[in-house]
Amino acid sequence: MFFDEVKIYVKGGDGGNGIVAFRREKFVPLGGPAGGNGGKGGDVYLVVDTHLNTLVTFRHKVHIKAERGAHGRGKNQAGKGGADVHVPVPPGTIVRHADTGEFLGDLTLPGQKLLVARGGRGGRGNAAFAGPTNQAPRVAEQGDPGEERWLALELKLIADVGIVGLPNAGKSTLLSVVSAARPKIADYPFTTLVPNLGVVALDPTTSFVVADLPGLIEGAHQGAGLGHQFLRHAERTRLLVHLLDGASQDPLADYDTINAELDLYSERLATRPQIVVLNKMDLPPAQALWPRLQAALVERGVRETMAISAVTRQGVDALMGRVASRLEALPREALPVEVTETAAVLQPPPDEDAISVTHDKGANAWRVRGIRVERAAHRTNWQLDEAILRFHLFLENMGVIAALEEAGVEAGDTVFVGDVELTWEDWGEV
Repeated sequence: MFFDEVKIYVKGGDGGNGIVAFRREKFVPLGGPAGGNGGKGGDVYLVVDTHLNTLVTFRHKVHIKAERGAHGRGKNQAGKGGADVHVPVPPGTIVRHADTGEFLGDLTLPGQKLLVARGGRGGRGNAAFAGPTNQAPRVAEQGDPGEERWLALELKLIADVGIVGLPNAGKSTLLSVVSAARPKIADYPFTTLVPNLGVVALDPTTSFVVADLPGLIEGAHQGAGLGHQFLRHAERTRLLVHLLDGASQDPLADYDTINAELDLYSERLATRPQIVVLNKMDLPPAQALWPRLQAALVERGVRETMAISAVTRQGVDALMGRVASRLEALPREALPVEVTETAAVLQPPPDEDAISVTHDKGANAWRVRGIRVERAAHRTNWQLDEAILRFHLFLENMGVIAALEEAGVEAGDTVFVGDVELTWEDWGEV
């Protein structure tokens, strides 16, 4: 099966926790705080691997997590950072946020990397909190969690030339005789169920990649047949070889059908340069049809037409030479660039100090939301009294306590800050 769409879950490593420790050595009295910081969690990257041409590696591995950072240790020893994870993907992979559809990256170049999940920052040990007014702090932070998200990966094969046409036009046969590709070939429609890639080498210095794009029929842009699954791959090509079936009752109508589907799917595809080729010239009906078909195509403004027989290789070498000449004249910059509607709109950074207080009357609970306040709640080590006091002072300075009192919080009410659950008495006693 050809995997060109997949959803994966990625998570950066959690940051390691800082610790409370003091230096104790025989000849060093009052050694002071020596708790080290936790290590940063590992990042998750997607990396282009030119040896891949499908997303099948994600069939059985959907969840990808980086290593967490090690906890800090005594003697001011910082924890080791978590190892990064590099996930190989084929060239032509488009990355989006699975929930929002936000465009994150288009990976096309060998070795290109995209950071998709950052590791969490390591928590600070008590040595980081020492100062003139608090020379022996007993407070340490917990590490931040790593970023996590679901990603939608979509593969658009990168090929110089795309062979399009109705089923049984001979696309797979043509690819098999001009390259080392060996697609399945049979005398019934929809033999080819997946796109096939082949490299055509005319000489030591001239080569190009050809893709056989299967399953196009009328209505393909709306999901008919198999073509709707593979039309996206044609968008990466610089040139199309439009193959017509010489045994068809009306090759001209077939030509109109395919072009209409390309146009309805994408305006960029409709304007892609084409070489229109009549195949199966080894058959008498095709030989008789060719002069009239060629004249009709010229009347429609088609500039380049050729006739071949993929089975006998008649005209195939000439076709490949023509393709090479056209590619040489077409700039590689003609490859489409992925653009989103919001790409030109600069979004302002979020206000990390903003807070909101909401009340769930049914559960008699309050929830405090805000980037900075929730981060501070997560970092607080709730086993340490001094850490709790520090968090309480932080809430006062942020105006959270005043906001809760103004909203009507009462003794005994539950207050959530991020994932931390507290009662209002705890806050008043601190």
